[in-house]
Amino acid sequence: MRMDQSGGQSAADIVNSSSEEELRRMLREYGEERAARAIARAILQERARGPIVTTTMLAKIIERSVRRPARHQRPRIHAATQTFQALRIAVNQELQHLALFLREGYTLLRPGGRMVVLAYHSLEDRLVKAAFRRWASACICPPQLQICACDWEPQVRVLTPKPLTPTSQEVMDNTRARSARLRVVERCEGGGG
Repeated sequence: MRMDQSGGQSAADIVNSSSEEELRRMLREYGEERAARAIARAILQERARGPIVTTTMLAKIIERSVRRPARHQRPRIHAATQTFQALRIAVNQELQHLALFLREGYTLLRPGGRMVVLAYHSLEDRLVKAAFRRWASACICPPQLQICACDWEPQVRVLTPKPLTPTSQEVMDNTRARSARLRVVERCEGGGG
C-alpha cells in the first residue's frame, strides 16, 4: 500500500502494532467505517494469536467482525474496502500531503490557468472544496472580526460550483469511477503567478 517503498510505516506495521484506540480512530477518520470499533477489536484478538501477515487474512477478519445484513450492504463493495482505504491513506499520509498542497496550490497557476482536481473519496473532496472556496473568497479573516483586515483578493474563480460526477455509463465501464468527484478553478487575471 506504500507509494514509496523505500521507507515509512507499512500497513502491516500499523495493523500489527497500533492500539485498539489508534486503529478505531484511523478506521473512523480515514475510512469513515461505521464498524470501526468491532473491526479494531477483531484485529487485536487475531493479533493475540500471531501477526496478521496477508491482506487476505485481514479481509477475512473484517468480514467476520462486520456481519452486515445483505439488505444494508452497498452492492459490490467488499466489507474490507473502507478499512483498506483507511490503511492506504494512513500509510501514505495522503490527506496531509493534499492539505499541504492546497494551502497555496493556486500560486502554481498563471493568470487564466486552470487547476483540475479529481477526488476519489469524500475526505479528499472536502479538503479540495474548502480550499477552492477559500481561494475564491473575498475575505479570509476569522468570522469573529467585524471588519476585514486581511487585504485578501480572490485568487481563483470556481468553475464547478458542484463537482462533476461520472455518468452511469462511465461507472459501468469502470466501477472504480463511481466515487470520483471533479472540481475546477481558474486563476484570476489579477492574481499574479
